Amino acid sequence: MSRYRKRKERAGRGSIACIVIFLLVIMSVQIVKLYQKNQEYIARETELTEQLGEETERFEQLTEYEEYIGSREYVEDAAKSKLGLVYENEIIFKEK
Repeated sequence: MSRYRKRKERAGRGSIACIVIFLLVIMSVQIVKLYQKNQEYIARETELTEQLGEETERFEQLTEYEEYIGSREYVEDAAKSKLGLVYENEIIFKEK
């Protein structure tokens, strides 16, 4: 009976060792996948941060342009360039 018992214990230990190795392999594969996914997220975050900076700069430019449009200077420039209007005492020089 002792031989039978030793074989049974070895088989049990071998089975447990196979299961542990199998689980380690599965966990290793999952860790690699998660690492790759994390790298993708980091790259995406960097890209979105750059895009946010660009859009913030664009927003500032549009805000400045909006202020310019509401100014008297814009109205005068538009009247001179599009409508050809001038002040009474203003002299205009035209190129030939």
